[in-house]
Amino acid sequence: MVRRGTLLPLALLLAAAALTQMGGVSGQGRPVTESGAQTPPTPSSFTPKDSFLIDCGGTAPLNTSDGKSYKTDAQSNHLLSAKDAIRVADDKADVPSPLYATARVFKEEAVYSFPLAVPGWHFIRIYLFPLKGDGGGVDLATATFSVVTDDNVLLHSFTPEKDKAVMKEYLVNATENHLALKFQPLAGSAAFVNAIEVVNAPDELVADTALSVAPLAETSGLSREAYQVVYRLNVGGPAIGPANDTLGRRWDPDTPYVASPKDAVKDVSVPVGGIKFPDGTSRLVAPALVYASAAKMGDADVGSPSFNLTWKLDVDASFSYLVRLFFADIVSDATNDLYFDVYIDGRKAVSGLDLSTVAGGELAAAYYKDFVVNASSSEVAADKLTLQVGPMGQDTGRPDALLNGVEVLKVSNSVGSLDGEFGVDGRKADDGSGGRKAVAAVGFAMMFGAFAGLGAMVVKWYKRPQDWERRESFSSWLLPIHTGQSFTTGSKGGGYGSHKSGNTFSSTMGMGLGRFFSFAEIQAATQNFDDKAIIGVGGFGNVYVGEIDDGTKVAVKRGSAESEQGINEFNTEIQMLSKLRHRHLVSLIGYCDENQEMILVYEYMHNGVFRDHIYGKEGSLPALPWKQRLEICIGAARGLHYLHTGTAQGIIHRDVKTTNILLDDNFVAKVSDFGLSKDGPGMNQLHVSTAVKGSFGYLDPEYFRCQQLTDKSDVYSFGVVLLEALCARPPIDPQLPREQVSLAEWGMQWKRKGLIEKIMDPRLAGTVNPESLSKFAETAEKCLAEFGSDRISMGDVLWNLEYALQLQDANPPDNKDGGGDQDAAGSEGRASSAVLPPGGVNAVPDTSTTAAGELFQQLADMQGR
Repeated sequence: MVRRGTLLPLALLLAAAALTQMGGVSGQGRPVTESGAQTPPTPSSFTPKDSFLIDCGGTAPLNTSDGKSYKTDAQSNHLLSAKDAIRVADDKADVPSPLYATARVFKEEAVYSFPLAVPGWHFIRIYLFPLKGDGGGVDLATATFSVVTDDNVLLHSFTPEKDKAVMKEYLVNATENHLALKFQPLAGSAAFVNAIEVVNAPDELVADTALSVAPLAETSGLSREAYQVVYRLNVGGPAIGPANDTLGRRWDPDTPYVASPKDAVKDVSVPVGGIKFPDGTSRLVAPALVYASAAKMGDADVGSPSFNLTWKLDVDASFSYLVRLFFADIVSDATNDLYFDVYIDGRKAVSGLDLSTVAGGELAAAYYKDFVVNASSSEVAADKLTLQVGPMGQDTGRPDALLNGVEVLKVSNSVGSLDGEFGVDGRKADDGSGGRKAVAAVGFAMMFGAFAGLGAMVVKWYKRPQDWERRESFSSWLLPIHTGQSFTTGSKGGGYGSHKSGNTFSSTMGMGLGRFFSFAEIQAATQNFDDKAIIGVGGFGNVYVGEIDDGTKVAVKRGSAESEQGINEFNTEIQMLSKLRHRHLVSLIGYCDENQEMILVYEYMHNGVFRDHIYGKEGSLPALPWKQRLEICIGAARGLHYLHTGTAQGIIHRDVKTTNILLDDNFVAKVSDFGLSKDGPGMNQLHVSTAVKGSFGYLDPEYFRCQQLTDKSDVYSFGVVLLEALCARPPIDPQLPREQVSLAEWGMQWKRKGLIEKIMDPRLAGTVNPESLSKFAETAEKCLAEFGSDRISMGDVLWNLEYALQLQDANPPDNKDGGGDQDAAGSEGRASSAVLPPGGVNAVPDTSTTAAGELFQQLADMQGR
C-alpha cells in the first residue's frame, strides 16, 4: 500500500514544472502519430484531382518551362461569369514569364466558378502584371480592385506597382464542391488578372494544431483558417522551381533576409539522395531539396559561441502568421551530438532541439515544426518577423545550429480576411490594439490561473477524501495533470483555441516529461510487467524492457507501492528530468500516473550498464578494450560536468556508480538514476546539509562523517568508477582479505607504490600506453582525496581523461589485441582482485546507505539504502 503523504510531491512537481517551462518547450517530432501508432510511409508524389490552370487572355495553350500547361480563355469560358471581359496582350512586355504577357480586364464584378472533385485544401495562385494597352479606357497601373472567395478576402483595394509582376499565392480549405473566385473593381476603375491556378493540395499540408509562441501554448483550429504564402525559403541553397517541388511551388533563396554577419553563416549541402523521411513524415510538405541544404554557424569550432543565426522578414503587423521551420541534421558525424535552441521574435520557441531524437534517430532525416506568431508580438508589431537558431551554450555536443527551410503564411483574421480589416460580409476585424490587449490578458490570466491552481491543489491535498488511496488515479481528484494548455486567438467561428487532449504539445510536453502513457499502454509494452522483462531493480521498484506502439524499445521504471523511499526518489527524478537535457544523460520519453501507478518511460539503452561490460557479465559479454573504457569514462564525466555546471545552482547526482552509467547501441555513455540527486548549495553556501545516501564502496567518506554534501562527493564516487574500470573488480568485495575489501583504499595503496599496473585487469595486459595509464591513475587519485577541498573538479577530471585518451592514441602499444603475457601485469596483489564471487558481479549486492551507525558495521550488514 502506498503511504499517505507520498504522492503530493509528484502532482506539485508537475504543476511547478509547468510554471517554470512557460518560457520554453522542448522540440517534439512528427514521426509518430498522435496516438503513437506507426504510420505508413507517405507518398513521394501527388497527383491533384482538381487542377485548373488558365492563361487569361491567351489564345493558344501555354506550356511553361516549369512543366505546367495552361488552357486558353476559350477553353475556360465555361468557368467565367462576366458582363464583359476585355482581352489585353503585349508581346513586348518585359515580364519574367509568358503568363504575364496577356490579361483579362473586368470593369464590373467577374466570377470564376470552379467545380471541385474533392473538398479540402486548395492552392489559389493569381498572377498580376499591369500591361500597357487598351484596358477599356483604364490604365492597368492605376487599377484598383479586390479579389474574394465566398468566405475570404484575398486582396482588398489592390493597386499594382508599375512594371512589377507579382504572383499572389493562397491556401484555402474549401468545404463545398465548388470554389468561387470573384474580381471586384472599385467604382470607375477595373480589375485584371493575367493567369489563375486552382489546384487541390494534400490534407497533411496544414495540421489543425501548432505551438503559439506568445504566450507559449498549444493552438488549435488551424484547419478553419485561410492562408497567404508570404515567404517560402530554401535556406542555404538556390531557388527551387515548381518543376522540382512536390506540389509545384517555388522556393526562394534566403540570402536577402539573413541578418547575421556574412562570416557568421556558412551554407552547406549534401546529395539529395541522402535525405531520409522517417515513417509518418510527409514527403509532400517540402521536397528533399529543401532538406539537402542548410545554413549553419560559420565557426562552429569556437569554444562558446554567443551568437545566433538570424533572419529578418517584413510582415504586416495586423495579422498573425503560421511559421513552419524545416530541419535535417546534415552537419553532424554522429547522432545525439547537435543540440540547439530556436527563437521566434526573441522568444525561445524550442529549447535543446535534438534532431536525431525527434527525426527518428537518424542523421539527414527530415523534420519540420509549426508555430503561430501572434500580431501582438513585439517584433511583429514593428513589421518584422525575426527567426533565430543558436547553440544551447552548454556542454551539449557540437556548438552549432542550423536551419534548412522556412515557410511563413499569413493567417486570416477574425472576419476571414487576408488583406484589410473587413470581411466578405462587411464585418470589421478586431483592431490590433484590442488583439494585443486580449493576448496580454490571456497571458496574465494563464499565469494567475496557474498560481491559483497550485494553491488550490495544496488546499485540496489537506482536504483529500479518506478513500483517495482506493481511487483509480490519485490525480483524478487532485489535478488533471496531463491536460494541455490552450491559447485562443481571434478567428472566425470562435477562433482557434480548443484543446486537443492527445496532441504532442500538451502542457506535459512543455515541462519535459514527454508523452503521457495510459496504464493499459504500459501493460501492453511490458507484456503485463512480465518478470522476464525485468532488466533492473532499485529502491523505487523494477525496471522493465518494453516496446511501445510505434515499435520503439523503451525502459519502463515502475515505482514500488511498498517503499516510501522509492516514491521520494521517483519524485526527485521527475523534478530533475524536467530541467535536464544532455547527450550524456539518459532521456525521458514519457510517464504514466494512472491507477495509483508512478511510471517513467526512458530511452532503452541497448548495451546495458557499464559494469557488465567491465566484468564480462557471466561470461556472455567480452571485456571492453582500454580505449573504449576511456571513452565511456569521458562520456560519463561530461554528463556529470553538465550536472554540476549546467544550471544556476548545479545538481549533485549523489549515486555515481558503474550501474548508473548506461551504454547505447554505439557505446555512448549516459548517466542515469537521479532519484537521490540534490540541488547544489545556493549563494553564500559551501555545502548542502542532508542525510547521507549513496551506494557502498562509492560513498564519499567526508560526506559520510559530516553529512555535508558537495559536488566533490560525486567526484569521489567517480574516482571509484575509474578504478573499477581499470581493475575490473567490485568497489566492495567482502570475500577478500580485509585490506583488499575496499577498492578505493586498495587501489590507492598500489598507486602510492607506483605499481598501479599490478592491479590492472589482466585482460588489458599489453594494450595500455604507460603514459595514458599514469594520467588515468593520477586522475583517480585526485578524485579520491580524503577531503573534498583537495579533490579536483569534474571539469578537471574530464580534461585529464581526454588527455589520457590522446596519450593512448598517440602511442598505442604494439599488442593491440590484448591477451599479452599475464605476468607482465604482475601477479602480486592481482590474483585476489581477479577472483569474482560465484555468478559474477551480480553476487555482490549493489547496495546503498542511509547514515546510521559505523561505516564498517554498515558494510558488514550490507543494508540497502
